[in-house]
Amino acid sequence: MKFVIYGVGAVGGVLAAKLALSGAEVVGIARGPQLEAIRKTGLLLRTPEGEETVRFGAAGDPEEVPFADDDVVILAVKTQDTPVALQRLRAAGVSGQAIVCAQNGVTNERFALRRFPNVYAMTVILPATFVTTGEVTAFGAPHAGILDIGRYPSGSDDAAAAISTALNKAGFASTVDAEIMQAKYGKLVMNLANIIEAALAPGDHAALVTAARDEALAVYAAAGIQFRDVGESDPRRQSLMQFTPIAGASRVGSSTAQSLVRHTGSIETDYLNGEIVLLGRLHDVPTPVNVYFSGLAQRIVGEKLKPGAISAAEAAHEIEVLGAVAGT
Repeated sequence: MKFVIYGVGAVGGVLAAKLALSGAEVVGIARGPQLEAIRKTGLLLRTPEGEETVRFGAAGDPEEVPFADDDVVILAVKTQDTPVALQRLRAAGVSGQAIVCAQNGVTNERFALRRFPNVYAMTVILPATFVTTGEVTAFGAPHAGILDIGRYPSGSDDAAAAISTALNKAGFASTVDAEIMQAKYGKLVMNLANIIEAALAPGDHAALVTAARDEALAVYAAAGIQFRDVGESDPRRQSLMQFTPIAGASRVGSSTAQSLVRHTGSIETDYLNGEIVLLGRLHDVPTPVNVYFSGLAQRIVGEKLKPGAISAAEAAHEIEVLGAVAGT
């Protein structure tokens, strides 16, 4: 069983490095300077236990990878990049292999299931940073992260069990969860704060975060969506993985903040806060907070604004306006 990690950024980089260190066969699909760095010198992995440069196979496109029937493809790209990644996998002859969506949001699995029969959802609780080419930092301890997996839309099988076993061997905490999407919907609630914390000037944004999450709970109730809390209050999270400082390394912030810092030119907010907006519109539930931050994300990318460029007062005023318009 070979692991093909599609997207060697923060999550994908930590996955590739730790799986390779555990003895698994790994090929990372990357692009640009990151691909060049991995091919030339390997990937530097920093953890609370120390740092190590890890070598593993690297490709610029799936067509460069000799796929076997029992290979596992782990998608670790942002959701906006998933459709193209799936198209490239099909062009490379991938068909019945396991496709694991190790991504935020709840949209990637639907994208994948349109094209492939064996799709798996993974809940990713993994504090990691990728802002420097050729380097990733994983702050979790005693496990690097919690990576539970299950078939999509539900269920479990031998492949899920084998993947989970390999992840545990690599230093992650992983279980097979037959109702994995309940956990992913819970993670989505947590990720609604990503754009709030990335876009607004430093300060106390608890009220806005709570408001965004309350909208999610309202649309979940209207849509009949069940979810489980996977936040910091989750006892399993407290026992298995805690954020642990690393000397000389700073946690830049969420995946959204890292995208802004790296000037990637795109952002995943449409599939986080935008998912709540979509559900709200489908079920006639107002979601002005998430509407505002979905639009703000595109403004930040379009105008190339820096993280923290928007004041909390400006955000609160715009949300009030949106709420008033929605109520008319």
